[in-house]
Amino acid sequence: MNTRTITLLLLLALIATHAQAKKKYPDIKFEKTTIDIGTFSQDHPIQTAEVKFRNVGQAKLVINNVATSCGCTVADYPTDFISPGAEGKITITYDGTGKMPGPFKRIIRIFSNCKQDTHKIELIGEMSALRE
Repeated sequence: MNTRTITLLLLLALIATHAQAKKKYPDIKFEKTTIDIGTFSQDHPIQTAEVKFRNVGQAKLVINNVATSCGCTVADYPTDFISPGAEGKITITYDGTGKMPGPFKRIIRIFSNCKQDTHKIELIGEMSALRE
């Protein structure tokens, strides 16, 4: 390869790197990353909490999936685009039916089109024994 070809290739690589650096991404900011639902009785084992977030990035946010660390926890999340500056919420439902009383921690992973494509929320609480 001659010097001119190498210079041209380097210039193209620099342009491609610069274009990638300027690409606009959404960015998700959660109101809280730990949700404490407190203490509740086995008499009422199903508990629901919400986590609010805002798209603080420069492009539309898409939440592709929300996965939980246990089948006892499910999440309902927006499937539409979240515009830059707009807010959204994820509703998390914990079902302690048939579970032993005591403290618990569940991990909720949010997969999105952000530059950092995975975010983590913790759901904590304590289920007390049945009241007699």
